[in-house]
Amino acid sequence: MRGLRFASASAGVTAVLLLGGCVAGPPANIDTPPPALPGSFYNAPSADVSANVAALLPQDDPAFASLAAVMLDNSPTLAEAIARIERARAASDRAGANRLPLVGGSASVEATRTNPAQFGTNFPSTVSIDTERVSYGASLTASWDPDLFGRLRAQERAAIARIDAAGADAAGVRLALLAEVAGAVVDWRTLAAREAALEQDLVAAETLVTLADIRERSGIAPGFDRVRAEAAAEASRSRIAALPAERARLLGQLVTLTAQPAAIVRSALDQPAPDVAAPAPPAAVPSDLLTGRPDVLAAAARLAASDADLYAVAAQRFPRLDLSAALGLLAFDIGGLFASDAITGSVGGSLLAPLLDFGRIEAEIDGAEADKRIAFQAYRGAVFTALGDAEAGYGLVDAADRALAIAERERASNERSARLAEVRYRAGLSDFLTVLDARRNADTSGERAATARGQARRARVILWQALGGDQASAAAATP
Repeated sequence: MRGLRFASASAGVTAVLLLGGCVAGPPANIDTPPPALPGSFYNAPSADVSANVAALLPQDDPAFASLAAVMLDNSPTLAEAIARIERARAASDRAGANRLPLVGGSASVEATRTNPAQFGTNFPSTVSIDTERVSYGASLTASWDPDLFGRLRAQERAAIARIDAAGADAAGVRLALLAEVAGAVVDWRTLAAREAALEQDLVAAETLVTLADIRERSGIAPGFDRVRAEAAAEASRSRIAALPAERARLLGQLVTLTAQPAAIVRSALDQPAPDVAAPAPPAAVPSDLLTGRPDVLAAAARLAASDADLYAVAAQRFPRLDLSAALGLLAFDIGGLFASDAITGSVGGSLLAPLLDFGRIEAEIDGAEADKRIAFQAYRGAVFTALGDAEAGYGLVDAADRALAIAERERASNERSARLAEVRYRAGLSDFLTVLDARRNADTSGERAATARGQARRARVILWQALGGDQASAAAATP
């Protein structure tokens, strides 16, 4: 008889497995070929250039060092990104715990009162009914899904991949914030260089005003020369007066980035910076972006998560086995609670398989397949965005360096021309209009050279961010 029951149970399990297999169908397979990348960047320097990515940041500037350290400690944006890592880690812990048995316990006291009339009135006189009863119970229960077809394991893999994605996102936020701080510091130093050039222009223009005034008083030059010289001086003053507005914008940006009062930010910016040449851009290859760019790493992690999600959804087509057990005590008085007769228990298992779901699971699989295609295209987009940023960064550095070299030559040439025109004017060999034109060209070229120098440094910050930063700066800021 026992063998017959076992055979019947085995036949039932086999039937459930076979019917579940009918719902299963072929496994989902979404092709995700790696994007084809060129062997080198179009505008990158030769591989024998001795340079490193970290040098692209203004690390020699004490203002950047101070503000970057403060930003990393206090930025709300970075703290939010780190909190997202913690949330992803909690989800992963939950997914891992789902693979383990669930054990619970309970205790109860229950009092019941019964109306004897509900049993009728034809009871023999020797039969009595206890109308009030109190029961005492305690139990320990356990249940476990052995995960025969890997559904829970796939969910855990997806959760772990999302931790990696959150970590890469935090690294991307860190990278962007460092680039913004570096760019703001470079712009601040550029404003200082522009102001110094304009101050020199103002001194030269005021010298011409004094010279024109002397010649006017001596009767050897018309008063119109003095008026034109004063107009040139006012032009320099006007450009100097426009600089505080740009400083206020940069100060506000750094207050937002560092979450510090303006006084602290300004004291950091007031530190003197060494005058060093812009570093050479480092040589890199496109494949470096796949391991250095946080956005690419985050997209790759999300692609891995979507693959695991697809596996977990597809595993719903197969039967699910649940094992359960319970061990308890039940007595109707406190004294009998620990007697051997009070012990109760049960052990069981259930097998659930989808038979006719009318396309519900297949619809979920189709959705998971679409999610994986979306994640793959997002990954491809991140790769080619990184490639485009790096190409643009190298091209920007190259163009900025060329523009700086031309601006420096132009400034030197215009300064010589202005000095020569002034000497000739003092000797009576040139008119004042020639001197003013030469001075005006020298003034504007000095400010342009300062701007070009700042743009060359700014281009290097952009390239640093495009390449994913150096390994220390690009690492996720995990707690």
